[in-house]
Amino acid sequence: MTKVLDESLSYFKDKISECIKNNKSISVTTHIDCDGLTSGSIITKALVRAGANCTVRTSKEFSEKVVKSLKTDSRDFHIITDLGGGFATNLDDVIGDDWIVLDHHQIPDKEFDNQNVINSWKYGIDGGNDICAGGMAYLASMALDDKNSDLSAIALIAALGDRQDQGERKSFTGMNFEIANTAKELGLVDIDLDLLLAGRETRPLPDSLAFTAHPFIEGLTWNRGACLSLLNSSGINLKEDGRWRVPSELDENEKRQVIESISKFISDKNSTEMMTELIGYTYTFPKEDRRSFLRDGREFSTMLNSCGRINRSGVGIAICMGDRNKILREGEEILADYRKMIREYMKILANERWRISETETCVMVNGEDIVPEMMTGTISSLIAGAPKNSGKIVILRTKGEENTIKFSSRKSFSCKSKINLSDIMRRGAEKFEGIGGGHDAAAGAKITKDKLDEFLNYLEVNVVKLQSTDNNQ
Repeated sequence: MTKVLDESLSYFKDKISECIKNNKSISVTTHIDCDGLTSGSIITKALVRAGANCTVRTSKEFSEKVVKSLKTDSRDFHIITDLGGGFATNLDDVIGDDWIVLDHHQIPDKEFDNQNVINSWKYGIDGGNDICAGGMAYLASMALDDKNSDLSAIALIAALGDRQDQGERKSFTGMNFEIANTAKELGLVDIDLDLLLAGRETRPLPDSLAFTAHPFIEGLTWNRGACLSLLNSSGINLKEDGRWRVPSELDENEKRQVIESISKFISDKNSTEMMTELIGYTYTFPKEDRRSFLRDGREFSTMLNSCGRINRSGVGIAICMGDRNKILREGEEILADYRKMIREYMKILANERWRISETETCVMVNGEDIVPEMMTGTISSLIAGAPKNSGKIVILRTKGEENTIKFSSRKSFSCKSKINLSDIMRRGAEKFEGIGGGHDAAAGAKITKDKLDEFLNYLEVNVVKLQSTDNNQ
């Protein structure tokens, strides 16, 4: 860690110590996705251990309305995780010095000098790949007490949820690599090379292959019948003592047989890239029960995303905080409902082709009246993961609350565009009195509906045409 980051974390510790000493109450406000639920849980757990009087709540976005709500909140001090980028001035004006933001999204230059903003980019750490909000919350928790090193496991879930496993063979880089090693040394996670099939600890093999959407395998993804037929022809035993086997139970020879069978569905053009996506590092939590959806890190992260996306954030936070009783069954039901919803949305979009406008470099998707506002990131990521969209930028829009339009943009696999989606979305939203931001390869924006045509024209000039020009150079 840099000296400047150490100083910021020491400042955070002093702020929290002052609150505890003076019996000041603390509120934690965090985002609804996996990174938000984990980062909020990590810092809340650390505060509870330190003896702080604290509460945690979630918000699907950060806005001036949320800032004003903090003013009327009965809590004395506010910690904001995975949210708040670009709102430092508003926070200073409304609640003075009684706040801290722990985040990893790209921020305006003017926020680099604000000591209450503890953001990875300020310290030369790539918040898009090397650390997420969960990682920043973990560093802050360690500043409070080294005993919080066990929270490294939850920070690892955060990084998986934000798909920061972008190193070789789906490994971690930068600060995430260090956090993963800490969790491994503590015996909290096992890291191995394996098949990257969905639900590798819980799902019957045909279902696991059918639910594998990263990568999206044409003819297999969401086609259980085809997956069952393929696996039967591969020669491996799908059942044992009358029970369906799950991917984690396959031996090395059986895994090779599965890979050979899958390869027949992949075109020569995409074979190398697709196989790279199918084999990589897995993150298994040995202290969780076998065949539990919490045992595999990626499935754990998907469950947390599902909780936030269908307004059950409290379930996800409770599980992150250690609840393993009735709440765990609720999480499992939420995950099943979430996957069912995703299949339905993707099926409709595939059938209603008029909603999709494509060029050689960009895919524009109209999800209005189909995709709920809180699902835009999930659906845009899935569309970006389809082989036919490789190398392109995907932009999905849908209706939001209070007569707004929500946009979610993603760079697909192998997209080499130099366009920074965070800058594009933030500047465009501000131009039309909205809000936006995110990362270089994944960002969002929200505008009022009356500005839709103007914003679409802005995207046409700054994304579609600009990327076409980049590709032709």
